[in-house]
Amino acid sequence: MTKGIVSLERSMCSSRMSMKWISVLLLLQLSCQVSPGGCGKVLVWPTEYSHWMNMKTILDELVLRGHEVTVLTSSVSILVDPNKPSAIKFEMYNTSLKKDDVEKIFMELISKWTYIPKDTFWTYFLQIEEIVLEYTDLILKFCKGVVLDKKLITKLQQEEFDVILADAVGPCGELLAELLKIPFVYSLRFFPGYKFEKQSGGLPFPPSYVPIILSELSDQMTFIERVKNMMYVLYFDFWFQMFHEDWDQFYSEVLGRPTTLSELMGKADMWLIRTYWDFEFPRPLLPHFEFVGGLHCKPAKPLPKEMEQFVQSSGEDGIVVFSLGSMVSTLTEEKANMIASALAQIPQKVIWRYEGKNPDTLGPNTRLYKWIPQNDLLGHPKTKAFITHGGTNGVYEAIYHGIPMVGLPFFADQPDNILRMKKKGAAVRLDIHTMSSGDLLNALRTVINDPSYKENAMKLSRIHHDQPVKPLDRAVFWIEFVMRHKGAKHLRPASYDLNWVQYHSLDVIGFLLACVATAILVVTKCVLFCCWKFAKTGKKGKTE
Repeated sequence: MTKGIVSLERSMCSSRMSMKWISVLLLLQLSCQVSPGGCGKVLVWPTEYSHWMNMKTILDELVLRGHEVTVLTSSVSILVDPNKPSAIKFEMYNTSLKKDDVEKIFMELISKWTYIPKDTFWTYFLQIEEIVLEYTDLILKFCKGVVLDKKLITKLQQEEFDVILADAVGPCGELLAELLKIPFVYSLRFFPGYKFEKQSGGLPFPPSYVPIILSELSDQMTFIERVKNMMYVLYFDFWFQMFHEDWDQFYSEVLGRPTTLSELMGKADMWLIRTYWDFEFPRPLLPHFEFVGGLHCKPAKPLPKEMEQFVQSSGEDGIVVFSLGSMVSTLTEEKANMIASALAQIPQKVIWRYEGKNPDTLGPNTRLYKWIPQNDLLGHPKTKAFITHGGTNGVYEAIYHGIPMVGLPFFADQPDNILRMKKKGAAVRLDIHTMSSGDLLNALRTVINDPSYKENAMKLSRIHHDQPVKPLDRAVFWIEFVMRHKGAKHLRPASYDLNWVQYHSLDVIGFLLACVATAILVVTKCVLFCCWKFAKTGKKGKTE
């Protein structure tokens, strides 16, 4: 009898396992119904550093679901390495640039942005404008390397791709989509002033409560801050008209007709924005914009043995994780010593990602590593705080695991990212250029010992996890959606067909004002006529 029950249980277990795998296979099959041949073919126009790391998460998932992914990459790419074993295919193209020169340009631009003085609005944004123009000039050279290669374009046309996935911060994907006559999807964190999202994507940005990116303002603005925000909006609106003149000329030459970068970008079927409401201030959205922030986040895996032993040795005090990202691996000797001195005074153990010379003031509680499993460390139960530069990927890993932060932002969106975390009560912000050892020590003690920071970080974590569909699944769904339906033009608002006068209803307002003015004029004329008639009649009666 017992053997029969065991046999029956095994049979039922086996049946459940079979059904599970059948379900998985059916889901995979359903997910691949995007073209007559089964799974789709995705062409990718990537950008470098954290942008590539984030996009590759999407590409790996697309490959797992059976899609064929081809990445366009140059021979001088910094992070996109076609020589690494991968299920992703790489299509190489040539460029006149050298790898060392490209990396040098990137580092110089980062250094310039990091040390821009913020004395006045004009000096700050004028230098950002100069940096962005230098960056886009570099991207334009990459774009020309692909588009002017007739043999490569012919090959890509013959491949019959279903969709292009591109990072909007590095233009060219929209031109490739036009040449190959296929729909395209953008992956984007932001563009200065939200100009691509606003100008090309049609996304509304009421300046009264939606702060412009890089302004370091929140949605709760004073009158003076709203004045500043409006000035930023007007500045970027004017600057954007000047920004893409070279791109407009190149695109027009390639297509053989007058066109603009903004026009082609406006044809994007979906915009996958790498943030979410755990991070963003509430603002208007459109149907073809989707928040997918934190799509790269995942549960923590076990740490390497030696690192785990060090973490466990921290006892109840726990550990602090310190990383300034992949683009800032070293600091000046003076700055490194100042930071190490502060870290040596806390009871927690510290794991610091750092590639420079060991600081003289390095304490016995601090260990340096050239690389750390950041996500796994942030997900460790002994982690108490995260010292970060404020990159979006790192901030989202901290949100995912509910870890309070000390922000040391350098450039680009980092100051805005940390400001958002500060406003939500999950971070303390410091200026790495002016802070002292005492400032860093006090900031760490605050986020570790004040329970409100942990509570707020956990609140953001709960919001992030409480989604009907995971961010990565949502991103992949919309890419597959665009492939299945050969685009998503039905989600585009009618505002694309309106000029700025029509969009703001200035013509309607003008017409209504004219009607009111006409009515007032007619009534006034009638009243004056009646008064004149009455006066004339009265005068005549008196005379008689």
